[in-house]
Amino acid sequence: MLRAFDSPIPHDGYRWWYIDVVSDDGQHGLTIIAMIGSVFSPYYAHARRRASTDPRNHCALNVALYQRHRGRWALTERGREDLHTSADHLRIATSSLRWEQDQLVVDIDERCAPWPRRLRGTLRLDGPFREDLCFALDPAGRHQWGPIAPATRAHLNLDMPDVRWSGSAYLDSNAGDEPLEKAFRRWHWSRHPAPDGSTEVHYDVDLRDGGQTLLALRIPNQGPALGLPASQREALPSTGWQVTRASRFGTTPTRVVRTLEDTPFYARSLLQTGPATLVMHESLDLDRFRQRWVQCLLPFRMPRVASGEWPARLLRGFGSR
Repeated sequence: MLRAFDSPIPHDGYRWWYIDVVSDDGQHGLTIIAMIGSVFSPYYAHARRRASTDPRNHCALNVALYQRHRGRWALTERGREDLHTSADHLRIATSSLRWEQDQLVVDIDERCAPWPRRLRGTLRLDGPFREDLCFALDPAGRHQWGPIAPATRAHLNLDMPDVRWSGSAYLDSNAGDEPLEKAFRRWHWSRHPAPDGSTEVHYDVDLRDGGQTLLALRIPNQGPALGLPASQREALPSTGWQVTRASRFGTTPTRVVRTLEDTPFYARSLLQTGPATLVMHESLDLDRFRQRWVQCLLPFRMPRVASGEWPARLLRGFGSR
């Protein structure tokens, strides 16, 4: 289920594969999210308000390159005519992911937004890969998450811009039978390396019905995941857009090293806990995402290119049901 790119996805649902990489010197980072049923798409949200919608008509490869002076961001939504899937291969327009023996190879060929620069090259993610762990994020089990490569290595080779480095990497997958905002109000997620070479992952989820899901796991590349003691939620400084951030790392003080993404409903941050442990962290506010003013802002960083559709027509529809 986790690795296969052609698993069925119900209408209004989603599937994504998430990769993050931190360079060995700690100075650079990369995240890649391949999405079928782009969960943060204003176009997909607008289509769902009108009728049950095929997620394959809303797919994208999000690539974010973090560097001191020349970071780049790309997220262009595509229609079903640009999506091609098999068990081992996923292609979205000119970019693709493919399982190749003991590696996951990501071929990137995207245009950035809002400034139209190229982002092109290859990321190779080493194994081992696993697909035996899968966890429900909601009581009904309609939203699932599973780690595929909890702690591995990745090698980035871009020609536009000219960037080459290697670093520690992480890969997981999420799947849902309904929109995220239907089940959840917000969540805080993080992953960081553990001293024994495994990875610690925290999912701190506030459910739409007022309940909560808390996953705190130490996950090796092989063998069972180990549950960790639940710690109190520690408030972190809010972002510029006033998105709340929080962590659950016990008594160790946590600080925000760098805010990588600051949007009206989502923040990605690099945290530090302890003397040297870097943590990849995200906070997601789905109550904020549901606001129409937020969805009217998103097309400026999330353009859509699909046959027979005009973005202006879609934009006019965001303010009405």
